[in-house]
Amino acid sequence: MPYVDGFVLAVPRQNIEAYQAMARHAGKIWKEHGALSFVECIGDDTPYGELTSFPRAVQATDDEVVVFSWITYESREQRDAVNAKVMADPRLKDSMENMPFDGKRMIYGGFKSFLEL
Repeated sequence: MPYVDGFVLAVPRQNIEAYQAMARHAGKIWKEHGALSFVECIGDDTPYGELTSFPRAVQATDDEVVVFSWITYESREQRDAVNAKVMADPRLKDSMENMPFDGKRMIYGGFKSFLEL
């Protein structure tokens, strides 16, 4: 079963097109270096909860939309190797320096799959 890197972040609505362009560019690079899949989703039904919610988790404001994304790999070891190549790839330098969102509020982590139906 695949290893998964998951991400949740808030993107200003006026930056959605720039974010989509950045994601397409980055996704091609991740796949080229061995990722199995690269998926980006824009929040369509993410209500602001009283205690917890996707918008609360990333401190999204009214002028931001929540993005939920994930990248899959064959294993944790393969993920580590792919990410090392991606981070060293000069084609991502500009994207990393000029992100169309606040990277400090991004939530991310690696996950071992345990069930796939």
